[in-house]
Amino acid sequence: MQNRLELEYDGSRFSGWTRQPGRRTVQEEVERALAVLLREPAVTVTVAGRTDAGVHALRQLASYSGAPASPRAMNALLPDDVAVLSCEEAPAGFDARRDATSRAYCYRILARPARPALDRGRALHWPYRLDLERLDECAAALVGIHDFTAFTPTNSEHVHFARCVLAAFWRAGSPTEVQFWIEADAFMRHMNRVLVGTMLEVSSGRRSVADFRSLLEGAPRAQAGPTAPPHGLYLAGVGYRGRRVLPEPWKVAQLQLGL
Repeated sequence: MQNRLELEYDGSRFSGWTRQPGRRTVQEEVERALAVLLREPAVTVTVAGRTDAGVHALRQLASYSGAPASPRAMNALLPDDVAVLSCEEAPAGFDARRDATSRAYCYRILARPARPALDRGRALHWPYRLDLERLDECAAALVGIHDFTAFTPTNSEHVHFARCVLAAFWRAGSPTEVQFWIEADAFMRHMNRVLVGTMLEVSSGRRSVADFRSLLEGAPRAQAGPTAPPHGLYLAGVGYRGRRVLPEPWKVAQLQLGL
């Protein structure tokens, strides 16, 4: 029997999703709890989007084979920085990663002089100039199929660097918070964080919008901006069967991060 798990987690104290020897990971905690609950020697969980160290998830999707698990029972076994929101039986052969048709992310920025206390480790503090008009122009340029070679590490394991961005936009979350939202068919390692780091350079006037657009034609990594810190990034949701996660542009004002 295939099952579909919906999870949320605070990535601050994790070395990412993927199990790694000697490191604390979300996958290890979830598989351990499932093995105990189902009384199995081991349970393998497949995740829709592998997050890096420090990256959070609002709605991560995963799948596993075996008996269904009670979210309440699982949460009693899991640490307080990861929670199961739901567990449902899935169609035979369902694979959370292979069957996903899109993934959506949000990057949070607190644009104010004072450093954050409540959102420390959950949003990037940005005490510098922030030009939303320029940021909007950059986001609009991302929609469509582009070569994102400039936005992933040079020593990447990726072979193909073209990705189709379905939606990308900035919105104000509060008087001092801005959020970058993006949905694509797939993402490369550090792609969202390099995009944010580069767009912030455009916002501060260190590079032009035209320069940003030129990076989408397969420019080398060295020509793009810095990699933004992981703690501002959230996996916001996963699309299946072509269903989009993010709303149409005219519905952006209704979007809520849920933090």
